[in-house]
Formats: sequence, structure tokens, C-alpha cells
Amino acid sequence: LPGIFRGMSAAKNALRNLRPDLLILIDFPEFNLHIAATAKQLGIPVLYYISPQIWAWRSGRVKKIGKLVSHIAVILPFEETFYRKHKIPVTFVGHPLLDGENEKSKRQIANCYPILSNSNINIGLLPGSRDGEISRHLPVMLDAANILSRQGNDICFTLSLAPSVDKKLAEEIISRYKYSASAMLEMFRLSIVSGAEEVFNRCSLVIAASGTVTLQAAIAGVPMVIMYKVSPISYLIGRAMIKVDHICLVNLIAGKSLVPELIQNDASPENIAATVLNMINHPSSLEGMRKELLGIRNLLGSSGASEKVAEIALNIVTRKHER
Repeated sequence: LPGIFRGMSAAKNALRNLRPDLLILIDFPEFNLHIAATAKQLGIPVLYYISPQIWAWRSGRVKKIGKLVSHIAVILPFEETFYRKHKIPVTFVGHPLLDGENEKSKRQIANCYPILSNSNINIGLLPGSRDGEISRHLPVMLDAANILSRQGNDICFTLSLAPSVDKKLAEEIISRYKYSASAMLEMFRLSIVSGAEEVFNRCSLVIAASGTVTLQAAIAGVPMVIMYKVSPISYLIGRAMIKVDHICLVNLIAGKSLVPELIQNDASPENIAATVLNMINHPSSLEGMRKELLGIRNLLGSSGASEKVAEIALNIVTRKHER
């Protein structure tokens, strides 16, 4: 906390000393809105890129944002509607996950998908990108994998560990689960990779912690089961404050329950395994989900989000100098 306050003070002093033509803020509202207030006092326009998720909770902050921000560049389609409703200048620039994509890569994803068969089923495990998420989710996923591996199907698993995760933590969890990591790997036929893309290339479906990775799975056209667990206190507070029907970005964009969500107590190994088995046993429904997920990617806009934000920034600076 002291470090955050020092950073806030340094940022405000930099604004006073440099007097830039434009301040660009990215996410992190608890910090950035304080900096935006200082910029407003100094007459410095503010472009906010990647909106705070005020549409989900603490929506009253929209009034504060409207007073402090000159323009908002959003990356989710429904965010544009939200800010327009509150008469705040906004542009939907598309999602950065699509940057660098072209029509050829779209066709490759649409046509390249691991075929689901009872003799060869590969299930991806995506427990999260933070150590706390690994601690809460990986043991549950391993328990679910244990249940699934005993169902008679030839099932193997691919676990992705994000670069931000402490690999030793994951190894300790796996070792605690079944005496040693080597025994665990042999029992489950579990392979470990360092990126979600490898999981999408190998797997017919994934069990994923709610987060940006679910959008990556949707873009890749990979069906999924969503899970998420927090501390009991955090869950109670979240239930009281969150004002949306879904927590998964895929379902929020779809406007319906496109993929299963298992949250908190519902995110038990038994429920996860049962949901996955139901999906495996209904391949036509799984294919239908995949096609709808590929439709989600079309709702995320086109590639070039960064270029669009740069263009907005230049327009704001140009208008400022024309006054």
C-alpha cells in the first residue's frame, strides 16, 4: 500500500512538471482515477483505454469517470452501449487479443480443431494466471481429472501454466496430490505446457478459470467449462455488489449461458467432472457450442485495437492544439 501511494504521488508530480498534451490511462481504476483528477485540474485531456468493469459492480463510478475522462476506448462490445447510455464519449476498438489476426488465420482456426472421439480425448486445464488462483483451482481440477480418468474413456489432460505463475507452487500442489509429480503424470497422462495456445491446439475442450483466457478459448473455437473460487468473505461481498447475470466474459458477450459456469460451492470436482462428461457424451451439442464460440470472435471486433487507440489519441491532441 505505501508503494501505491508513492507511485500515485510520483505520477501526479510528473503531470505537474511535464504538462503533457494527453494522459492515457489503462485499467486499474483505484489508482488511475486519482491521476485523472489531477490531470483534469491541470487541463490535461484524459484517454482511458480498457475500461474499469463498472458495468459489473460499483456502477456509480460512471459519473466520476464522465467528469474526469475526455474519451474512453473499450475492448468489449457491450461496454460501448453502457457508456453511450451515460453520454460519455466512447469508441469500441475491438479486443487486443485479435491484434495481428488475418482472414487466413481465421479460416485455419475454423477448420483445425481436435476431433473428439471416445478413444482419444484431451482435456485442457487452465487454472488461472495468479498464484492465488492456482492454489484455489488446481487441486479442484486435479480431483475432477481423477474422477474423469476413471470413467473408462481414454482421457488425457494438458495443463497450462501461465508465465506469471510460480511453477514451484504448481509442482508442490501436484506432488502433494499424489505423492510425487512423476506418479501423478503417469497416472493421469498429464502433460504440462507453458501457454494456453498449446492447450487449444491439443484439446477438444477445456476446464478454465474465469478470465481473459476464456476469450482466448472462444477465439480458438474451443468449448469450455468455467469455474471460479474465492474466499468465502470475498464471495459474499461479490454477490452483494455484482450486478450482472454471468461472470464469464464469453457469456456476458453472448448475452446468455453459452458455456457452463460453476462458481464457488458449485465448482466441486464432482460437478466439474459431471459437466465435462455430459459434454463429451453429446458431441453434437459440443460442436454447436464451438460454432457459437466462433461467432463470439466476430463480436470482438477486428484486429488493430492499438492502432485505433493511437488514432483516437492523435485526434484528441490535434483538437487541443486547434483551440
